[in-house]
Amino acid sequence: MTDAWQSDEKFGAMASYLPDDVPLPAPPTEKLSKNAMKKQLKGNKKDKKVKPQWGDGSDKKKEKKAPPPKAPEFVNMTPKGEKKDLSKIPMADAYHPKAVEAAWQDWWEASGYYSCDPALAEGKSDDEKFVMVIPPPNVTGSLHLGHALTAAVEDTLTRWHRMKGHATLYVPGTDHAGIATQSVVEKMLMKESKQTRHDLGREKFVEKVWEWKNEYGNRITTQLRSLGSSVDWSRERFTMDDMCSKAVLEAFNRFHESGLLYRDMRLGNWSCALKSAISDIEVDYIELEGRTYLEVKSHAGNKDDPKGRYEFGTMTSFAYPIEDSDEVLIVATTRLETMLGDTAVAIHPEDPRYTHLHGKFVIHPFNGRKIPIIQDSELVDMTFGTGAVKITPAHDPNDYECGKRHNLEFITVLTADGAINEHGSEFQGMMRYDARIAVEKALDAKGLFKGKEPNKMRLGLCSRSGDILEPMITPQWYMNCDNMAKRAADSVRNGELKIVPEEHEKTWFQWLDNSRDWCVSRQLWWGHQIPAWFVTKKSEEGMSKLDMAHNDRWIVARSEADAMEKACKLLGCSADEVNLERDEDVLDTWFSSGLFPFSVMGWPENTEDFKAFYPTSLLETGCDILFFWVARMVMMGLQLTDILPFKTVYLHAMVRDKEGRKMSKSLGNVIDPLEVIHGCTLESLISKLEAGNLPPKEVVKAKKDQEADFPDGIPECGSDALRFGLLAYTVQGKDVNLDIKRVVGYRQFCNKLWNATRFALQFVSDFNPTPTLLNDLMSSGKMAVRDRFMISRLMACCESVNGCFDAYKFGDAQQASYSYWLDDLCDVYLEMIKPVVYDKSEENNNSRWAAQATLWIALEAGLRILHPMMPFVSEELWQRMPGRGTLGADEPVSIMVTKYPECNSAFRDTKVEESMDAVMKVIKACRQLRQSYNIANKVLTHFYVKIENGASEDAVKSQVDDIKTLGKAETVVVNPDESTIPKSHGIVIIDDQTTVLMDLTGLVDFGVEITKLEKSLKKTMPSLTQLEKKMAAPGYEKVNDDIKALNADKLDGLKKKVADIEAAIENY
Repeated sequence: MTDAWQSDEKFGAMASYLPDDVPLPAPPTEKLSKNAMKKQLKGNKKDKKVKPQWGDGSDKKKEKKAPPPKAPEFVNMTPKGEKKDLSKIPMADAYHPKAVEAAWQDWWEASGYYSCDPALAEGKSDDEKFVMVIPPPNVTGSLHLGHALTAAVEDTLTRWHRMKGHATLYVPGTDHAGIATQSVVEKMLMKESKQTRHDLGREKFVEKVWEWKNEYGNRITTQLRSLGSSVDWSRERFTMDDMCSKAVLEAFNRFHESGLLYRDMRLGNWSCALKSAISDIEVDYIELEGRTYLEVKSHAGNKDDPKGRYEFGTMTSFAYPIEDSDEVLIVATTRLETMLGDTAVAIHPEDPRYTHLHGKFVIHPFNGRKIPIIQDSELVDMTFGTGAVKITPAHDPNDYECGKRHNLEFITVLTADGAINEHGSEFQGMMRYDARIAVEKALDAKGLFKGKEPNKMRLGLCSRSGDILEPMITPQWYMNCDNMAKRAADSVRNGELKIVPEEHEKTWFQWLDNSRDWCVSRQLWWGHQIPAWFVTKKSEEGMSKLDMAHNDRWIVARSEADAMEKACKLLGCSADEVNLERDEDVLDTWFSSGLFPFSVMGWPENTEDFKAFYPTSLLETGCDILFFWVARMVMMGLQLTDILPFKTVYLHAMVRDKEGRKMSKSLGNVIDPLEVIHGCTLESLISKLEAGNLPPKEVVKAKKDQEADFPDGIPECGSDALRFGLLAYTVQGKDVNLDIKRVVGYRQFCNKLWNATRFALQFVSDFNPTPTLLNDLMSSGKMAVRDRFMISRLMACCESVNGCFDAYKFGDAQQASYSYWLDDLCDVYLEMIKPVVYDKSEENNNSRWAAQATLWIALEAGLRILHPMMPFVSEELWQRMPGRGTLGADEPVSIMVTKYPECNSAFRDTKVEESMDAVMKVIKACRQLRQSYNIANKVLTHFYVKIENGASEDAVKSQVDDIKTLGKAETVVVNPDESTIPKSHGIVIIDDQTTVLMDLTGLVDFGVEITKLEKSLKKTMPSLTQLEKKMAAPGYEKVNDDIKALNADKLDGLKKKVADIEAAIENY
């Protein structure tokens, strides 16, 4: 351990249990102890060191140890699904996550602990059951730390409720992820067989996707098992399985039957990369401050730019010739290619510059089309630019509304993939941004180009593909969300639905109070095909399904047979005269996800699961999908079941890297949870950086960070450490800036927990617990103050952790349990009872029994407290507790089905805790004095405690033996006669009522120590004096501010060094 850690008692205690293969984090910068300061003051002196005759703080000369032999690779010998037989597995000397976590998950699953009988749950009150569905991760995905945080929070709650005796169900599932999955399989097809999905055809392509899903799509469920998630795998759902598909079919039909779902030709967001419409909330925006060059992957590249990039963030002006006139009308646009679809030029009706143009036309320069000049006071600001605005109703939202007001022609000039179509004259076939360049050149050649200026603008990107979006008019299916959104918003306003943290309510209302109709159709093949058919008579020819004049020919049905029956009724003919053509589009993935809380329970059927487990208790997810998913579940749940799908929404924060950046593969900062659980090499971390899209400079910086943080890679930490570490970050409402080194630190806590328990089990190896042990102990009359203190701290921990879980304060619950184990149990109680347990004399029987009973209770309950957060290590250690299997017929066989500890207020003793607090202050003063004077551990010292009369004095007097134990004292005299206190003593003033003194007679050579300090002071003073003169010299105010700041810091350091040395000399 480094010197700088020596003064950190807690870390010192924890690190002493570490195996040699676990690296220590860098020490913190803290005020040095006197001893550490003296060592630092020696500097790099190479003079012969004077060996202190009074000890160097250790019991024997330290020798450099050879590294321990590498532990053999662990092999799990437990048959799958069977309980691990610990009687055949000796308890290891150190914590090894792989060995500890092996076999338990399979046994828990096989034992049926994760399932819940609906007969048990039905009829129970909300306070007696807990039901939650997992936010279904994309079937294409693999776990990232956001998933790990979700799993840690959700499983902690689930295990806690299960241990509280509630009917508990946690339902897993995966999302079919329409766009992402189709993209993955299309890339695979192209790579393997150079085929597109169109080469295969829809039916064969969908078969390929199912093959891919069945082969690769279950990786994430395996990873969830590694994290210990106690989901009911027997109820696992996939959003395109039969049960969920049935719910989607029924929901679409019910929405249509209620008049909420309709088909319309509207302007919407179009992704040329996906060749599909997307909804408004799937749009990301980037702000351009002016002229900006961007890469467009779907284009061959701009030949005029060395890097092939295209220009954005400019306003281009061009002139329209006015019909039968030499005059022109100048307009401006940021998207020049859209002028190919202009169908009007708008001016303000009151603009005197253009009164003579009312009722006139301009001529399109490329196709000769006559374009009307219209008057529109709503759209045109006559003080902006030329006061004339080009109108492209088919490619701009504002122009779209203007076009409807003036009954203009709507001309679409783009194909589905973003090329110019047949309306683009000589530019047909060009990709949109290549056409932009060509149109500018063509206008310039005609003398109509009037210039280009930088222009601030906002660019909409598809959140799925990153493609620059185009406003396009296409026929789509829409859902009217007005009433559903109002009900969802009102449910929060009236308190029926609770959002935690409350600060997210503002976002909830912002979205729902301004909701728009939801475009639910997508132009994909993978997904739930829309159950709608376009119907015609076989005798009818040329009737287009894209023509909105025939929109009444669309039939929504639950099956093709149902559609045929409706078609015959609509057309008044027999089935053999009818053509049915099903809509090729699929539903937005969020449509099926929005049904998830009740579709997984069997809705629309009134199944036993639906009756018992719907509505669910809680929806836990990330705050980034509050509207994408959470609001839609509430809206759809209220509309289809007339019940809120859950009572509470808990939103955890976004997980970012330690510098606050969003984690993404392109930045190379994504850490796979399995890399933390199983460990990974530095080489594998760096290879991920090199495979990312970081600029070369950033790669160099990131590599240095990785090499500094993990010179030997990430050590194997295990699932428990990862879960416990992630929970420590869950401060409500705050983004998680995750430093993996801090998570690695909790691996050290696991090791401390392991070794402390292993050590403590020696104390109770001959102890026989009883089913009523706690009550037996509390009524025994055998307990010492330290025993009552330990039980009181246990009760306090129970109260705190239960309250924190109930309020979703997982970070506070984690800290309370951490503090209980390290501060109360390990640092205090375990140390205090050593002499008591080692004393097996008959007269000590009662005290020894009370200490053993208290320790057994503190360990066993402490493990139960930890279990929801750290399931594996808590189970392993709990199973090793003495007396296991002897506590009667009702004894649980697993910690996960035990009762969660609760606070018994009768056993909470605040007076004992206050008494112990006074005692611990004295003990810490004793330790501080020994450390200050570098007293060897084997040397026992004499202490004198001066303390005011009262409760504190009584406490100290009653626990003199405990002070002697933890303070390494030969004697402790409370309130001695002044004449008995040696003149040579060290002193610590705790407060105005308590002072501790230590006899230094024969322990310290004052002359040697003072001489060292005086030499160091003599060397330091000239540097201080010289720097002060420099900073006081005339003209110093002209010195560079950075140098001034450095000098000021240096001066402060030198002054502190001098003050510390002088204080140390004075203390001697």
